[in-house]
Amino acid sequence: MEVFFNELFDYNFFCNKQLIEECLKLKEVSERSRKLFSHILNTHKIWNARLVGNNMEPKAWEVYPLEKWADMHYENQRNTFEIITNTDDFEERVDYENIEKRLFINTKQDMLFHIINHSTHHRAQILMDFREQGIEPIALDYVFYKR
Repeated sequence: MEVFFNELFDYNFFCNKQLIEECLKLKEVSERSRKLFSHILNTHKIWNARLVGNNMEPKAWEVYPLEKWADMHYENQRNTFEIITNTDDFEERVDYENIEKRLFINTKQDMLFHIINHSTHHRAQILMDFREQGIEPIALDYVFYKR
C-alpha cells in the first residue's frame, strides 16, 4: 500500500506543480481559480493534520497569493510522504472532526485517497475555468503522467 500511495502522491504533486507553473505564466489568475487552488492546499493540510491526530482549526477556503502556492504544496507533499512512510497499518481507523465539528471515523487509506480525489476534482474545476476564459487547459490525466 505504501508504494501505491507514494505513486499517487507523486502524480498529485506533478499535477499541482504543473498547474502552479501554468498559473505563473498567466497575466491574471481568476478569483475562482485562486480560491479553488488555495482550497486544494488548505484541505490537503487539514487532512494531513487529521491523519496524525492533530485537530487544527480548519480554514478550508482561505485564499493565498499565487507566489505562496509552490512552497505550501511542497510542505503538504513532504508531510504526506512522512505520514505514508510512518504508517504501518493503512486500515487503521482515525477519529476526527469535520468543519462542522461532527465526529467521523475513516481508515488512513480512505483519508489518503480522499486527498488525491479531492485535489483531482478541484483541478478539473480550475481547468474548466481556464477553458471558460479562453485558456487551453493543460492535460493532467494520469495516463499522460505515466507516459
